[in-house]
Amino acid sequence: QVQLEESVGGSAQVGASMRPTCTGRILNRPGMAWYRQALGKSREYVASISWHGGGYRGADSVRGRFTISKGGDENSVSLQMNNLVREDTAIYYCAAGETAADVRNGWNLVWGQGIQVTVSS
Repeated sequence: QVQLEESVGGSAQVGASMRPTCTGRILNRPGMAWYRQALGKSREYVASISWHGGGYRGADSVRGRFTISKGGDENSVSLQMNNLVREDTAIYYCAAGETAADVRNGWNLVWGQGIQVTVSS
C-alpha cells in the first residue's frame, strides 16, 4: 500500500525551476520532509515542514533556492526548486515522521518510492 507518492519530477536545464509534489498524509506523523540521493552518494536531508504549524527547515545546500510548503488540500507537500544546478540531480524522496528531530535526521520515517530529477546544462 503506497502511503506517500511523489510526482512531477523529470528533466530540467540549469537555472530552471521544478516543483515535485508528495501526496499523502499519515496519522500521527505530522513531520514531512524531502530527502534526495544522488548516484553513488548517501541520502541527504533537503527540507522539512510540519502539518501542525509550519516550521520550514532547509539544508544549507538548498537554502534560498528550495522552499517546502503544504498544499491547500491538507494532503500534499511540495518542494519548489528554483535556480536548479547540476548538483541537484538526484532521486527525491518524500518522508513522514513523528517529530521534527525524526524528519531532520531520517529516524523512523515512512518513505515514498522516490522520483528522479535530472538537471543538465
